[in-house]
Amino acid sequence: EVQLVESGGGLVQAGGSLRLSCVASGFTVDDYAIGWFRQAPGKEREFVSSIDYSGGSTYYTDSVKGRFTISRDNAKNTVYLQMNSLKPEDTAVYYCAADPTGWGMVNGPYNYWGQGTQVTVSS
Repeated sequence: EVQLVESGGGLVQAGGSLRLSCVASGFTVDDYAIGWFRQAPGKEREFVSSIDYSGGSTYYTDSVKGRFTISRDNAKNTVYLQMNSLKPEDTAVYYCAADPTGWGMVNGPYNYWGQGTQVTVSS
């Protein structure tokens, strides 16, 4: 069974840090790009960051550049999102998703999705 499981979310004060993890099972993540998306209450889901299959290329939405870092450990079938200098506007459910093309473009396609992990940043 193909599965992506996010973890690492929680409640943090503004300026704090969290590291999200996305663990893949049922497939080998080596050939896939992985993206992180988020959805805040009342808003549409938006792209946050992605990393290509090799880890050689990474992408970020402008609002998180310089604060978030995406990385991957293919040996552990895991992708991470290190989030620093968090702001209240980063509050959302964060999802990871897998792109079989391996490139990790904003529009994917992202075929597999996790269930999400809640990130809440208090002011």
